[in-house]
Amino acid sequence: MKLSRTLLAGLTGPLFGTQGANGFTFPDCVNGPLAGNTVCDTKASPSDRAAALVKAMTANEKLANLVDNSKGAPRLGLPSYQWWNEGLHGVAASPGVSFNRNGTTFGYATSFANAITLASAFDDELVLKVGEAISTEARAFINAGRAGLEFWTPNINPYKDPRWGRGAETPGEDPFRVKGYTAAIVAGLEGNQAIRKVIATCKHYAAYDLERWKGVVRYAFNAIVSMQDLTEYYLPPFQQCARDSKAGSIMCSYNALNGTPACANTYLMNDILREHWGWTEHNNFITSDCNAIKDFLPDEHNYSSTPAEAAAVAYTSGTDTVCEVPGWPPFTDVIGAYNQTLLSEATIDTALRRLYEGLIRAGYFDPQSSHPYGSIGWSDVNTPEHQVLALQTATDGAVLLKNINSTLPISLTGNKSIALVGHWAGWATGSKMLGPYSGIPPFLITPEAAAILYNITYYPAPGPVAQPGGVNDSWTNSSLSAAAKADIIIYCGGTDMSIASEDKDRESIAWPASQLSHIETLASLGKPVIVAQLGDQVDDSPLLANPNISAVLWMGYPGQAGGLALFDILTGRTAPAGRLAVTQYPAEYVDQVPLTEMALRPITGASPGRTYRWYDDAVLPFGHGQHYTSFSVGISKTNPTNLSSTSSKEVLASCANKEKPDLCVFTTVPVSITNTGKTMSDYVALLFLRGEFGPKPYPIKTLVGYKRLRAIKPGETREAAIEVKLGELARRNEMGDLLLYGGKYEFVLGVEGLDEGTAKTLEFQIDGEEMLERFPQPKN
Repeated sequence: MKLSRTLLAGLTGPLFGTQGANGFTFPDCVNGPLAGNTVCDTKASPSDRAAALVKAMTANEKLANLVDNSKGAPRLGLPSYQWWNEGLHGVAASPGVSFNRNGTTFGYATSFANAITLASAFDDELVLKVGEAISTEARAFINAGRAGLEFWTPNINPYKDPRWGRGAETPGEDPFRVKGYTAAIVAGLEGNQAIRKVIATCKHYAAYDLERWKGVVRYAFNAIVSMQDLTEYYLPPFQQCARDSKAGSIMCSYNALNGTPACANTYLMNDILREHWGWTEHNNFITSDCNAIKDFLPDEHNYSSTPAEAAAVAYTSGTDTVCEVPGWPPFTDVIGAYNQTLLSEATIDTALRRLYEGLIRAGYFDPQSSHPYGSIGWSDVNTPEHQVLALQTATDGAVLLKNINSTLPISLTGNKSIALVGHWAGWATGSKMLGPYSGIPPFLITPEAAAILYNITYYPAPGPVAQPGGVNDSWTNSSLSAAAKADIIIYCGGTDMSIASEDKDRESIAWPASQLSHIETLASLGKPVIVAQLGDQVDDSPLLANPNISAVLWMGYPGQAGGLALFDILTGRTAPAGRLAVTQYPAEYVDQVPLTEMALRPITGASPGRTYRWYDDAVLPFGHGQHYTSFSVGISKTNPTNLSSTSSKEVLASCANKEKPDLCVFTTVPVSITNTGKTMSDYVALLFLRGEFGPKPYPIKTLVGYKRLRAIKPGETREAAIEVKLGELARRNEMGDLLLYGGKYEFVLGVEGLDEGTAKTLEFQIDGEEMLERFPQPKN
């Protein structure tokens, strides 16, 4: 369904507080003092331009520009600049972004589904389109002086533990899936021109997935990670970002890694990032997470004694600019570090050259008319195309978890009515649909708003979030009254940011007791009950086992059109085809392994294992997702290239990319998907690898390819070829080296118990052993 301005009439308007312009300006390279400096010479190389600017600055001017709220250099005509801009799933509120609430322009930006929902669509072309849309709207804000050029997105930390408060910001638990998402979103954000559309910042480097849990806080947490887990799980998304996507910026994280704070960790920032991955082509820069350098002090990491020492070690180790939270004292004592000779001017110059070369490569010192993004303006924000794309991200990422007797889709013809119950169902609850790192959307179509738009007869009632049972119960009576009048009950529940968010991890992953009791009360009425689940995964076992609950649909954080997406799926306008990008764990999992344990493999008496690769007792597995139709899936039994028995030496010899052999295509696996039901639907093909090769223990299976096939008609067979690269066949040893091992391999198409077919596996063998990558080791 296309969204029109007529349809959305009445849904736009002020939603949040007033903000003024941040005063962002481009340097005057025509009439200002910089006009004669090489930094304004568009024919010079970016590195020479940056060096000329830094050379012209005094020591005090240099020191004033090492933090995110840079003061500029008025003497030179260099404006002040705010590096902190956010754009996780749309241009978002942040110190560098100004939404205008005093006029009709720049008052909002399109809010797409959040990362965890978008990733569950398993469609990187869709992710690319979202990145392109976000960067277009960001450029409109930039050109209007309402945002800076660097955006601190995407969050690419793998989501290994369901308790992590920031998991909804990420593309899920699988590093291969996260790599695909990263490649697509960075390409969309930065564009493919000589001038970067915006500067993408991959965060948080590295091994960051804890906020505040049982007295352990991210500001002081020391992540103990083996080389095998580091290289196999925590680093691959950053390798994609730095080595392969060559993103302009990376953010170092709060936590320490094996005893050294990430933003003081030369092994991470120099040995791996810049030297091993070659992230130096564009003189790229590293920013710290906010107040992370303050956390070096005795109250947190106890790594540095004074603010001056902390600043010195951060910049000397490779951090180039430091984020400071507004309203806090300026903890980054760069002046003290310089005056005490702890921080050399050469190190300062290196950081500033990287920073300003980044801005140069984004057109900061160029005439607006000279690059392809200078004409983007307000008319490019919240376009009809972006509205439709936002709706698509919500529908494509939704995952059908349960559907007894094909209850869904529902028919609301013949004056059928619904009870619309729950904490995110109502007209005024739309901000819950956005999730973390959101801006001001142009409108919020809640489930209630969607019911009105579609002229559905409904009876509304509120619901609890996590209130204690029996205390100030303001929902049961009203919901029972609404349910008594209705034919079907739609319960809009799940978690929200009051349960899990930045600086707030969960201790329980069960349904909040008050919600579960509420759902079970409604289910006892004998009417169809459909649960629409917001936010993170919870243990759905009670809902899956209850025969009186007809269907469960997970929406994640669906963005500005979440209610419309919900009703499009419930009524069959769109058939769901999303797949879980995370494992759904049983509630008791939280008692089996502490959140602080970073190991992925099972540990006897200490951990049952993490993610679908190492844990085999899921409530619903990674990749789960039901449909409104049935599919038969298969792999061609004709041997594709390299699938006959071969040796690792022969495989490596056929790889043309000697510097990055992991990127060579090993084979393409031909798959066929037949819609054997009666409803047209998308289908997400997931290709896994399993077998006995490489170090023990062997993973249960590993995702090595995926493809979303769209609009498969009833009776139609669609064929596709899924590429598998050498890096996905290879495994890491205890040193972190990547090897192609001999052994028995098997491709598996789909998820067991969910995807039907008779030819879903393909076996092959590789002999011998070859090194693809020798990973650098810590020096101490």
